[in-house]
Amino acid sequence: MADQLATKSLSKRPEFAALLTMNPLFAGLGEDAIRGIAALCTRRHLDEGEVLFQKGDQGDALYGVRRGRVRIETGTAAGGRLTLNVLGPGDLFGEIAIFDGQPRTADAIAAEASELFMVRRADFLAHLEREPRITLRLLELLCQRIRWVTDRMEEAVLMPLHARLARRLCALADDFGSEVHISQEELGVYVGAARESVNRQLQEWRRAGIIELRRGRISLLDMERLSAAATGE
Repeated sequence: MADQLATKSLSKRPEFAALLTMNPLFAGLGEDAIRGIAALCTRRHLDEGEVLFQKGDQGDALYGVRRGRVRIETGTAAGGRLTLNVLGPGDLFGEIAIFDGQPRTADAIAAEASELFMVRRADFLAHLEREPRITLRLLELLCQRIRWVTDRMEEAVLMPLHARLARRLCALADDFGSEVHISQEELGVYVGAARESVNRQLQEWRRAGIIELRRGRISLLDMERLSAAATGE
């Protein structure tokens, strides 16, 4: 039995190592360093709609998405919701909390059945003492996140809805391809607009041949014109 468990543990490490190699955070660290991080991982399965953690929970793990999608959300006491990000295979999250151990700053909810790689904070910090290059890469990533948040604030204050919506669709296409699996309600939450307003803009793009609408899916047919809309043209 012990041999079977050891074999199962070893079999998942190369897959997580491949994920790390493809991620800008860890790319270039070297094979030995990546294998060392991969050796720390366990797996976590989530059903659709299952909450991984909530705002205020202790930050005790770093996560990588193996399959599925995870929404990072925040909300208000009045019940309003805002999707800060949608994460798919190859994405990592939980970097801030894994360093300081402070409460989570947002909720993480499975948008569909998902499987995650998980590295616990205590194990990861011990590894950082042996691999300081990883600390430098994580600092770079956190700086990128600050820039990303600044861009989102600029969008919300200065950009019209059609530009915000186009930018979000282009970003989702970069991660998931030309067919984006997202409802209009989710997209409205994502860009901070009412579903009706989102629908009007999507219908205009549909008539123009830029997108095709299906139930729970948006096919992006003309990325050139959509990219132009993202810049406000």
